[in-house]
Amino acid sequence: MSIILWIIIGLVAGWLANLILGGGGGGLLYKLAVGLIGAIVGGFLFDKLNLHVVPDFWGNLITATIGAIVFLLIWRAIRRT
Repeated sequence: MSIILWIIIGLVAGWLANLILGGGGGGLLYKLAVGLIGAIVGGFLFDKLNLHVVPDFWGNLITATIGAIVFLLIWRAIRRT
């Protein structure tokens, strides 16, 4: 997968995670970082849970978005303490 596609998936996943969870405005780089970290977290979680998605744009987007949501939930829980 090209780096441009990774960036697009990261941006969309970060934006969707912020939209779903609400709050946490953040800028473009924030959403990109959340989305890219979410892709790593989602890939790890899906592998450990033995879940398989189609390895195309939509499958990668779903994995990255779920990972970004999990990452944001953990990040917000840590920051509150």
